[in-house]
Amino acid sequence: MLQLFKLLGNKRLFIMLIGLVAFIAIMGFTLGPRASLSWPEKFVKDTVGFVQSVFYKPASYIAGFFEDVRNMKGIYEENEELRRAVAQYSRESANYNTMKAKYDKLQENLRFTENQKNRDKYDFRTAEVLSVNSDPNNRTLVVNLGERDGIRPNMSVTTVDGMVGIISNVSNFTSTVKLLTTMDAQDPNPQPISVTAIGKEDKTFGVVESYDEKTNTLLMTRISEDDPIKKKDKIISSGAGGVIPQGMIIGEVISVQTSQYGQSRTATITPAAKFEDWRYVIIVVTPEEPK
Repeated sequence: MLQLFKLLGNKRLFIMLIGLVAFIAIMGFTLGPRASLSWPEKFVKDTVGFVQSVFYKPASYIAGFFEDVRNMKGIYEENEELRRAVAQYSRESANYNTMKAKYDKLQENLRFTENQKNRDKYDFRTAEVLSVNSDPNNRTLVVNLGERDGIRPNMSVTTVDGMVGIISNVSNFTSTVKLLTTMDAQDPNPQPISVTAIGKEDKTFGVVESYDEKTNTLLMTRISEDDPIKKKDKIISSGAGGVIPQGMIIGEVISVQTSQYGQSRTATITPAAKFEDWRYVIIVVTPEEPK
């Protein structure tokens, strides 16, 4: 017994024994069936939860920030791909529209030339316009067909709407077209066009030899007094003279005037051709006359 008190007199051992007993008591208390937590457990859990929340929220914000950065990078790359796709689509769409317009125009020219071939037995060559000279004193076009393609001076040039001019000179690979808008009766080298009216080919005759820039009209002269020509008649080339083929569409009569002395009449004609937006023209290739 005395030894036991001596043993208990050792403070360190005594504290260890007390701690061991308390530990065993706490373990027994916590492991047993209970309806609620003890206040030390609640305190520990609340403390741990608070510490976790303090560190978890900033960590989650930081992790979310980097996740958003990665997502933004992905969205940017997707936008770049979409931008490139849209740009490529726009280019391809523009190319398609250009090719389609070109195809439709060539198809229109083809239908026109086939109809003309069946009617007049001429050869028609579609030429691409290379350049346009807008000089008021020398309105001309340069096209991509020349001597090697069988083109010769004085051949008629038309569009699907109507006649636009005459080949004035030819090189090996290109030709120059002198437009009807340059026609002038005072020209030292005039190229008048003998014309008639559709449905009145054996009754209506005249000559187109000048163009009025102010009214954008052609003047038909040398019309006899008893000629049945009237407003809205469709004027075409008559083929007289052998230079301009028969049946070239010139335009429509908008008025008929009697000359000053009453012996002849003149007619004002609106050209059928549109002298703008030049892309293609059609050259009427007539058989070469034997020399």
